[in-house]
This record gives sequence, C-alpha cells and structure tokens, in this order.
Amino acid sequence: MSKITELTAELARPVVEACGCTLWDVEYIKEAGSWYLRLYIDKEGGVSIDDCEAVSRGVDPLLDEADPIQDAYTFEVSSAGADRPLKKPEHFNAFMGAEVDVKFYKAVNGQKSATGILAGYDDNSVTLNVGGEEIAYDKKEIAFVRLHVSF
Repeated sequence: MSKITELTAELARPVVEACGCTLWDVEYIKEAGSWYLRLYIDKEGGVSIDDCEAVSRGVDPLLDEADPIQDAYTFEVSSAGADRPLKKPEHFNAFMGAEVDVKFYKAVNGQKSATGILAGYDDNSVTLNVGGEEIAYDKKEIAFVRLHVSF
C-alpha cells in the first residue's frame, strides 16, 4: 500500500503545487467494503472546493495513465482540515508550539487522551507541555495526534 500512496504523491505533487496548494497526505484505505484513494491538500488561507476540483481534474488522468491500483476505488481530494492529523516529521515540525490532541491506544496515566502544546517530536516520542509540565509520550502508545480545534 505504501507503494500506491508514494506513487500517487509523486504524480500528484506537481499538479497540487501548480494549483497553489501543498500536498499534506495521501491515504489508500478500505472503509465499509470499498477502497478510497484520498489526497489531502493545504493552502495558505484555506482550501476551497474549487481547489479540490482543480487538483482532482489534474490528477485523475495521471492516475488513469499510471494505473497503480488494479481494484475499483473512489478517488477524493479534500482539505487537510482544521483538526488535521500530524503523521510525518514535517507535520510535527510545522506545528511545533501549537495545541494538539493526542489519543492513546490504551490509557496512559489513567487517561485515553491528552491535550497540550506540542513541545517536541522525535523517532520515539511526542512531547507535550501540559499545564506548564513537559510530558513525553512513547509513540508506540499513540493512536494519533491532531491539531486541537476550540470553538
């Protein structure tokens, strides 16, 4: 599967950038019995439906030509979102100092989640500043990290 997402990213990146956006992530997942290939894009000031459409129209024929997926799938282009997941080192570096939500696979220190200021990231851990205290969480315990959105 990583070959599919890597090839898709390679094909999509020039189109995404030509549309004035950046490629945030690519995922190829099965949901409710159907396969989905999703591009998540970002843009200073926010992504519009027109941005998603332009990227989709530019990338779709490239995917048809390269034909990286043998099975039927649905292709979608979406904004990375305000509560976007942080997955790659460059994601963590871009949002160092931002408030994030961390969800654990099982309770850590009696909690299934934590919210704090992203204070560090390396191959083994994610560090949050929670109430003035820096706490490092083992990446093996973390299900996901997302930007915190408050209303």
